[in-house]
Amino acid sequence: MYTGKLVFAQVMDHLPWHRFHRVVEQYNGNRKIKSFPCSDQYRCMAFAQLTCRSSLRDIETCLRAQAGKLYHMGIRGGVARNTLSNANSVRDWRLYAAFTQHLIHAARDLHRGESHGLDLDGTVYALDSSTIDLCLSLFPWARFRKTKAAVKLHTLLDLRGNIPAFIHVTEGKLHDVNILDIMAPEPGAFYIMDRAYLDFQRLHTLHLNAAHFVLRAKKNTKLRRLYSRQVDRTTGVVCDQTVVPDGVTTSTDYPDKLRRIKYFDKETERTLVFLTNDFVLPPLTITELYRSRWRVELFFKWVRQHLRIKSFFGTSENAVKSQIWIAVSVHVLVAIIRNRLRLDMSLHTILQILSVTPFEKTPLDQLLGANPLQKSQPHPSNQLKLFD
Repeated sequence: MYTGKLVFAQVMDHLPWHRFHRVVEQYNGNRKIKSFPCSDQYRCMAFAQLTCRSSLRDIETCLRAQAGKLYHMGIRGGVARNTLSNANSVRDWRLYAAFTQHLIHAARDLHRGESHGLDLDGTVYALDSSTIDLCLSLFPWARFRKTKAAVKLHTLLDLRGNIPAFIHVTEGKLHDVNILDIMAPEPGAFYIMDRAYLDFQRLHTLHLNAAHFVLRAKKNTKLRRLYSRQVDRTTGVVCDQTVVPDGVTTSTDYPDKLRRIKYFDKETERTLVFLTNDFVLPPLTITELYRSRWRVELFFKWVRQHLRIKSFFGTSENAVKSQIWIAVSVHVLVAIIRNRLRLDMSLHTILQILSVTPFEKTPLDQLLGANPLQKSQPHPSNQLKLFD
C-alpha cells in the first residue's frame, strides 16, 4: 500500500528536472547509453553528498542494501561502482555546471527580497577563491607547485542569501586576479575583494562598466594624494583621500581618480587601507562593506566541512569537476528547500536531518518543520486505577 514518498525523493522533487533533461540533451549526456542515464548518476552523487558517503564503494554498498527502494528514489538503473566511476570520468562535467547555474538563478530569485545586512540598495558581492589540495601523482593534470597539485574554486558570493552567483573551477596555479577577465561586471553592484585582486587595468574595466569595488591596498602600492576630506578620528577613520595611481604603468592602467580610506581597527589593533571608486558612501560604510567579506570565507569553510570535496571519487579532471559542481548544486538545492518551506533552521541542521532520514517516508515539511530539540509531551494514561 502506498504510504508516501521517500525523503530523498521529496528532496529531488524540488529540482527542475525538465531543465535538467534539456541540459543533458544539449551536451549529449545520454548518447549511446542504454542504462544508468545522467539522471541516475546525479541522484547517486547527490545521495553521496546528502548522506556523507566517502567513496564509490561506500555509495554502492549503501544503495544496494536498499535495493528495493531504488525505484522509489528515482534510480532506474542498477548501481555499480564501475558504472558510476565510468560515468563520472566520461560524461561532460559542463552539463552539471550548466544545471547548477540554473539552480543558482532560481535560488537568487527566491532570496531577492532579503536584506544583505548593509545600508545599501544595490547588490553586494564578495569575491574570493579556495584552494583544494590534491596529490600530484594521482592528479597530474592539476599541477600547482613542483610537488603539489590543487584545484581552485573561484566564487562570487551574493551577500543577499549567501548564494554563489558565479563559480569557476580551475587549476591551482591560475592566479585569482585572472577571474576578473572571465566575470561579467554588473552595473551598480559592489564587489568586495582582498589584495590579491589589485590590478589597476582590470579594476578600471569594472569602473567603466559602472560597477563599484572595495579592496585593500598593498604596502607597495604607489598612490599620489590630490586632496583630503575631514573625518572623525574617534570612529577609527584616520583619513579619507582622493588619490591617483602613481606607478610606472598604473597611471595609464587606471587614469581616473580613486578613493583611499585608512582605518584603525581597535579590536585587532591594525591599520587597514582601502581603495574604492565610490565617492558617495560614508567612510565607515566602506569599512563595513569590506568587513562583510568574511561571509565568503564562512561559505568556503561550510563547503569544506559539509560537502564531499575533500576526497574525490575519481582522479580525472572530468570526475573532479563533476563532483564539485554536483556538490555545489546540492548546497543550492538545500537553500531552495529552506526558502520554499520557510524554515528557520540553518543549512547545517537541515543537512544533518536529511543525512539520517533519506529512506523514511515522513513528509518533508513535517520532518524539517518540527523542532528536533523539542521534547514530546507525555500522553495522559487511560489506565484505570487498581487501588483507590
